[in-house]
Amino acid sequence: ASDLHFEPYEHYYRVRFRIDGQLREIATPPIAIREKLASRIKVISKLDISEKRIPQDGRMKLKVGPDKVIDFRISTLPTLFGEKIVIRILDPSSAKMGIEALGYEPDEKEKLLEAIHRPYGMVLVTGPTGSGKTVSLYTCLNILNEPGVNISTAEDPSEINLPGVNQVNVNEKAGLTFASALKAFLRQDPDVIMVGEIRDLETADIAIKAAQTGHMVLSTLHTNDAPSTLTRMLNMGIAPFNIASSVNLITAQRLARRLCKQCKEPHDLPEQTLLEAGFKAAELDGSWKPYRPVGCSACNNGYKGRVGIYQVMPITEAMQEIILRGGSAMEIATQARKEGVRTLRESGLQKVKLGITSLEEVLGCTND
Repeated sequence: ASDLHFEPYEHYYRVRFRIDGQLREIATPPIAIREKLASRIKVISKLDISEKRIPQDGRMKLKVGPDKVIDFRISTLPTLFGEKIVIRILDPSSAKMGIEALGYEPDEKEKLLEAIHRPYGMVLVTGPTGSGKTVSLYTCLNILNEPGVNISTAEDPSEINLPGVNQVNVNEKAGLTFASALKAFLRQDPDVIMVGEIRDLETADIAIKAAQTGHMVLSTLHTNDAPSTLTRMLNMGIAPFNIASSVNLITAQRLARRLCKQCKEPHDLPEQTLLEAGFKAAELDGSWKPYRPVGCSACNNGYKGRVGIYQVMPITEAMQEIILRGGSAMEIATQARKEGVRTLRESGLQKVKLGITSLEEVLGCTND
């Protein structure tokens, strides 16, 4: 599970877990314990137990085994019938899984590694909330994290603790914003800078200046795919020549549920369905079969774990020219296709061909 929800209602209390991206009801404890449970969680995470009128945020640690510690981020919210509590599980080992476990195809992995090992520039990871952007960034940081490299990160809040990386929690109330943290980083002799999210023009400007002055900058944005990230930056007010000269690579991503290896079975789908999904007629040569979920004691409704679907788009000279003349996301997407960059849907269909996930999952998490 990635999140635990404790929800009080008028006549019952509900506990739900988000497993592989899907919320599922786990228990309905007696309603009488809602206050006690909320107070206990708040005590452990050092929150004010007498304050029930405003939302609060806290953290706690749990030792699992001799050398494994898991962090939990707690968020409370006053609802009509008591406090709803959501606990986000932050497992530091997820950053150390290595790039192989994330689901990059060999060519995508090569492009990403080549971009992050350049001496300077900017690499952007985009996608909706909960699409695994943080784990991708931390995996890149883990690869770059060597004794001879100074890495600084600004996050809101920092989710995974990485030894050897200088992590800063943004604190808007105290005046420590992404922009002010970035300005401070530039005086700290950094090699690699990671910004949790580019939210405004000021942060974007400083990040771009850092990328242009010999630093490697990694960051995230909330956009639907890689080409639309460039137009989103133009809309924020960043000058086209700044984008063209600083961005090395953009990767967009989604998470799809992985089929259970023990119970998945081949699924005969009509050819028309596969063509409508985006497969080309030449690919339907009978050498592979799509699989479907079944469900067994080892998995959740036929799925176990998740796999990343990626669109990895290096910024080439042809794309820089399109950006400089103020081209649209459509033009950039057309150029990316010419250069052999797969769309998110095409990357997802590749995973269907390999039997890693089902067609329904890919259609559910990618657009045409």
